[in-house]
Amino acid sequence: MEISYPPRIQLARLPTPLQPLDRITEKFSTPHGGPRIWVKRDDLTETAMSGNKLRKLEFVAGQAVAQGCDTLITCGGVQSNHCRTTALVGARLGMRVQLILRGELDGIPDGNLLVDQLAGASTAFYPPRQYFEELPELFSHWQEFYAQRGHKAFPIPTGASDGLGIWGYIAASEELLADCSARGFVPEHIVCATGSGGTQAGLTLGCQLLASTARVTGYAVCDNADYFQSKVRADVRHWSALTKSDIDENTLNINVNADYIGPGYALAEEPVYRAIADIASLEGLLLDPVYTGKAFFGLLQELHRGSYRDCKNLVFVHTGGQFGLFPHREKFPFLL
Repeated sequence: MEISYPPRIQLARLPTPLQPLDRITEKFSTPHGGPRIWVKRDDLTETAMSGNKLRKLEFVAGQAVAQGCDTLITCGGVQSNHCRTTALVGARLGMRVQLILRGELDGIPDGNLLVDQLAGASTAFYPPRQYFEELPELFSHWQEFYAQRGHKAFPIPTGASDGLGIWGYIAASEELLADCSARGFVPEHIVCATGSGGTQAGLTLGCQLLASTARVTGYAVCDNADYFQSKVRADVRHWSALTKSDIDENTLNINVNADYIGPGYALAEEPVYRAIADIASLEGLLLDPVYTGKAFFGLLQELHRGSYRDCKNLVFVHTGGQFGLFPHREKFPFLL
């Protein structure tokens, strides 16, 4: 079907490349067979703003500008990729950015937080308990703060993951399927990290709208499978309400693997770090221990178990996050 998209601001450099990972495919193949592994390089959407969040923010920023807003407010962890991307998008569009951050400033800013500050975003830090218990009130506080100073702020939820943000990965699914067709194959599986749920929701809905047979699986980096089942449905339900489209959320093929979360969000164990190093040395592909590294590690374990033995082509969507690698530098002592 032909999809009619809402207004967007062109921010990303699209299409992003689709490339085979043949050395990884060879190394991690099993006697049972398995797929050729491809990577959709959404880490290359646009240099410093690289990653999946930029696709979502094209539609979010388009809506903010259409509503006459001059300020963006969003939230996330201290090393949030989404907050970093929002900070840079705001700078590029000449908009103020207010970040509501979970955690505290500990020492010299590094990684994404350093980029937030370089981009001129205002940052407010909150203890995790207060952040989770009072997040709606914190958004209201900062919207009122800017309103009193003559500014109109547009609130963006965690990861820009809602019925507006998932347009980014509805469009990405259309692009990805066209890439695969141009390379002469139809993907049986599409895999991504899932942390706020919006990328998985967009890919899942996009494949359904386009009548693709590809099975989309989100490898959870936090929470649990039930949470992401509910979150994807909620995002699609919101999208359906915004677009007045009749989508039965119960027909969605929502697949979540929550077996490789490890100690928790932004926490990983040594095998994940070793997988990141292996992938970098084999393919020159940089992953991070919060999202993509953890998800790709999980994928490799499933390949070893033979979970994809009947699949010919599998696409891993690289959602970016390399800035989040550097604050974990002490976790790679085995490289010394």
